[in-house]
Amino acid sequence: MNKLNKRKNKKSNDKVCHRISFNSLEVIIMIMISILFGGIMGSLLIMNRAKTTDEHLEEFYSTYNDIIHEYYKDLDKDELIDAAIEGMVNHLDDPYSTFMNSKETESFNTTVNGQYKGIGVTIGLVEKRPTVIEMFDSSPAKEAGVEVGDVIVKINDKSVKDKSIDKIVEMIKDKNKVKLVMLRGDKEHTFEVKLKDVVIPSVSGEIIEKDNQKIGRISVSVFAANTYVQFINELTKLEKNKIDSLIIDVRDNPGGHLAQVSKVLSLFLDKKKIIYQIKANNKKTKYYATTSDKRDYKIAVLINKNSASASEILAGAMKESYGATIVGMTSYGKGTVQKEYSLTTGSSVKYTTEEWLTPKGNSINKKGIKPDIEVELGEEYKNDPKNENDNQLQTALDSLIH
Repeated sequence: MNKLNKRKNKKSNDKVCHRISFNSLEVIIMIMISILFGGIMGSLLIMNRAKTTDEHLEEFYSTYNDIIHEYYKDLDKDELIDAAIEGMVNHLDDPYSTFMNSKETESFNTTVNGQYKGIGVTIGLVEKRPTVIEMFDSSPAKEAGVEVGDVIVKINDKSVKDKSIDKIVEMIKDKNKVKLVMLRGDKEHTFEVKLKDVVIPSVSGEIIEKDNQKIGRISVSVFAANTYVQFINELTKLEKNKIDSLIIDVRDNPGGHLAQVSKVLSLFLDKKKIIYQIKANNKKTKYYATTSDKRDYKIAVLINKNSASASEILAGAMKESYGATIVGMTSYGKGTVQKEYSLTTGSSVKYTTEEWLTPKGNSINKKGIKPDIEVELGEEYKNDPKNENDNQLQTALDSLIH
């Protein structure tokens, strides 16, 4: 009885073990089939996706490969891609969608970033000689003893005769320290200058006294990445001197960072005030001031035909949301916003994505902002550029006093 039961149990266990083994094998086989099937389906999907790629891109790839492999001269692939992208961007019916090569991109980024690594001077040709025409405050060159008017003769013991300005700048930036031989008058001077991070000034300020009033003037040449910091520093100095009113001068200001002009405007407008609107895909979005700061003294904004983009945003907001008086000539009329991205070649592309509007929803694109008081800059200032001869500035001063 016991033996029989043991045999029955053994047979039963054998069957159970056999069944478990079989099920495990099934599972393993199913997993392997699933993996194999998944891989096949994935490949098919990828192949199908490749087939459904834009036919124009396939033509581009084909043409690119044919030229690379069959053209009879050696080619630089980076330059070829840059040329293709440049052609594509230039085809757009939009003057603000642009392609910039690596040198243009570097120059543009230096301007909008507001700083660069160098010696802190501006070099230009004076009587066909490379001459220091401007010196930044606290620049390495100034600290070393270089002066405006010095003519560059040698850089690191190499003559700069017949060299372009771009080449001279390239030679200066070649190392972390540069040896300059400069001609001052008829005597040569040698300077050792260490390259440092140089802040490009984009804001300047002054106080003009007229009819027993103190009127502050802040001039902004571009809205670079550090313009707001410079602006608030100048504004603080002027207000400590108890100015009665303010002139913001954005003549010849081509624009710059939207975030920077928004911060500047937020110094004058409270959070209830609109600073600009963005129109995209038939939708309008309003953007408001971002701080609790505000001013209530009289303000005039100076503009001219070269005031564009961010400087027009400032003029429009100050006019419609602050009540400032706009003086000068109708501005440039750039009412669009561009997106920028960098290429691996060092070049970059900008293309238009949106249109911006004034606080009241007015488009200024190709129209510009019309001044409240129109006045054209006189010949006297062009011949002798000083405040007394600046009839646009004098008109702005009068508008604040009376």
